[in-house]
Amino acid sequence: MSWLQDLFHVEKPIIAMCHLQAMPGDPYYDYKKGMKDVVEKGKHDLEALQEGGVDGIMFSNEFSLPYLTKVRPETVAAMARVIGELMHEISIPYGVNCLWDPIASIDLAAAVDARFIREIMSGVYASDFGLWNTNVGETVRHKQALHMDDLKLLFNIVPEAAKYLAERDICEIAKSTEFNNRPDAICVSGLTAGAETDTQALKKVKESVKRTPILCNTGCNKNNIVRQLSVADGAVCATTFKYDGVFENLVDVDRVKEFMAVVKDFRQTL
Repeated sequence: MSWLQDLFHVEKPIIAMCHLQAMPGDPYYDYKKGMKDVVEKGKHDLEALQEGGVDGIMFSNEFSLPYLTKVRPETVAAMARVIGELMHEISIPYGVNCLWDPIASIDLAAAVDARFIREIMSGVYASDFGLWNTNVGETVRHKQALHMDDLKLLFNIVPEAAKYLAERDICEIAKSTEFNNRPDAICVSGLTAGAETDTQALKKVKESVKRTPILCNTGCNKNNIVRQLSVADGAVCATTFKYDGVFENLVDVDRVKEFMAVVKDFRQTL
């Protein structure tokens, strides 16, 4: 049994994103509505996702646009407040993602008892956010320094809105990431949030690694999820769950239920 099955108690789990609204320090934070609004909207999405039947939740500062590669302390503090206020309502395994900073993600995970993080943890990229460097050795050592031995690290090897600084085949990246970094899972993405992940890329990555679970990281919907899960070991989903499938909207519980019904039917065939 893989750690995914052990944690989520299903084959090919669906991890749903709970996108938090812009927070203090973010350019689009609504100071008139304040943090109370951020908490209330986070609560709405959490309840809709859980009622809809997803297998896990990942909280992220998705609306902290434009993103930083070194997240500021006020963002981590605000996220910890939101998750802390919602914690008594969380009934499924959950993780966190401080875009785009693995150290901040680990710090937040330690504060809120999260079980996993997803981040860009290795590689150097040319991105919309400028030259984007990482230090995976420092990241893993920070996790160990906080005694987060059981925290799972989900490595995104195809960062959104970015490209490897040197041309590298995705299979080479997957192989070297597995060998050098021992990721708990490898995430394969499309160009931006909500953009469909190339199924052939998923297949190539899956065939390239020996033991690491592969997650489809963007662009899943009820029409393609069976195809994606026929290759991937699970999926991280967000935009498809929102009203009208629009990134900026809140979660629509009916869309979640429709999506998960397809997933559950597919699992019966495994």
